[in-house]
Amino acid sequence: MAPRIKTRERIIQGSLELFNAQGERSVTTNHIAAHLGISPGNLYYYFRNKQAIIAELFALYEGQVEQFLRRPQGRALTVDDKTFYLEALLAAMWHYRFLHRDLEHLLEADAELAQRYRLFAQRCMVQASGVYQGFVEAGILLMDPPQVEALTLNSWIIMTSWVRFLCTTFGSHGDLSQDMLRRGIYQVLTLEGGYASAAARPAIEALQQKLFVPLDSPVDGSAR
Repeated sequence: MAPRIKTRERIIQGSLELFNAQGERSVTTNHIAAHLGISPGNLYYYFRNKQAIIAELFALYEGQVEQFLRRPQGRALTVDDKTFYLEALLAAMWHYRFLHRDLEHLLEADAELAQRYRLFAQRCMVQASGVYQGFVEAGILLMDPPQVEALTLNSWIIMTSWVRFLCTTFGSHGDLSQDMLRRGIYQVLTLEGGYASAAARPAIEALQQKLFVPLDSPVDGSAR
């Protein structure tokens, strides 16, 4: 018999489900309580308001990203590591997609969360820069420090704005799919194409082919 999930954890999981499906702005604490079959008072016993739930979800997202976005110690990076990083980013983006979709609103509504996010973003870019430098030292990417910095910034911009791009350009909200997010990972990988070493290029091109997902838009000429 599976262990019973504690109420606090049920609130976190249920909130994430609703936020991802409907958007954070469309969901109230009453909606969450009704979804879980508990009273609003029971929910407020664990979380004083919706912002507290969002802060908890952000902390979980933050922890997941910082767990994998780091350079391995004691060994050189390989192209297989690139697959690991990209797939881990995709998993985090998908699991917490409401954060990416509603980010600007969430940060405007909560000054403390905004400050936490700024610090998180700074740490992520430092870590990502170190990862790219590791690929340079391994002979996989051929870049100088200014190019590493530019690639880090451009990758961050794509990763943090891709969900909003899909929503505003294609009208994708509740119908976001992992394939649509996978295309965002592909976009990041294409930024590196011009820097790939001759030895690493075949493996990187194979990874690009694996990640490519066509978008039904004028961008790829498939719009009707």
